[in-house]
Amino acid sequence: MTTSVHTLASGKGWRVSDVVCTAGAADRPFEEQHRNFCVAAVTNGTFRYSARQGTAMLTPGALLLGNPGTCYECGHEHGAGDRCISYHFSPAYMEQIVADTPGTKKLAFETPRLPPLSSLAPLLAEAEAAREMAEIEAFEELGLRIAGAAVASGITPAAQAPSRRDQKRVAEAVRRIELNADRPVSLAELASETATSPYHFLRTFRHVAGMTPYQFLLKTRLHRAAVRLRMSDEAISTIAFEAGFNDLSTFNRRFRRVMGETPGAYRLRQRGDKAPDTSAVPVL
Repeated sequence: MTTSVHTLASGKGWRVSDVVCTAGAADRPFEEQHRNFCVAAVTNGTFRYSARQGTAMLTPGALLLGNPGTCYECGHEHGAGDRCISYHFSPAYMEQIVADTPGTKKLAFETPRLPPLSSLAPLLAEAEAAREMAEIEAFEELGLRIAGAAVASGITPAAQAPSRRDQKRVAEAVRRIELNADRPVSLAELASETATSPYHFLRTFRHVAGMTPYQFLLKTRLHRAAVRLRMSDEAISTIAFEAGFNDLSTFNRRFRRVMGETPGAYRLRQRGDKAPDTSAVPVL
């Protein structure tokens, strides 16, 4: 068996699971069917997802979107394994969210995924930390927020699907960035490994992944740092340096810009602490 599914929590109209897949290039793509609406946050690995809405390369930080009754196929020809926090919502559950979301009319997702958006970074870091720390009571609220984000942002028509060759190139680059996120990653080196020019590679990467290679690298570093801030008592400077940032002030500015608060304030708020934040620096 290449996929394991562990239910993390459930309630009326919703269920969330930790899904781990170990399939690789030698395994044939498998076809399944969504029984309910599915919104799955990819936390590790890459895979190809094909459904009625189109085909997309799913990377860490992206949201997979599925409609009830829709058959879909997942393939790992570009690399082995992935892990997702997978929410499943009943139509009645989603209908209420649609009704409460201004500007939305359709219940069905028209695109197969949401790319790794900066606006989703705090939410997905919170979800991953909840999974790792078994914070069962957090999952219902997280589900509502994730479903609301998908409803609000995932109903626009999908762009033309990228070629399999482009997907393979970007998947390989994503894995390279993930493996070396704590080190400098050169765009020229990434492009050279795909036998394309840096400009072409940049356009291809952005088309497939929904962001530039540097934005993905920064997102990966900040996400890992946010999870560690929630789960450990390590010094903020230690977390920043080990995540790949060269100095604490840069880390503080980047973290605040994406997460909306300084690392120290983020850590204290998650723990309900009232102690003053001493890591703050002015945002330039």
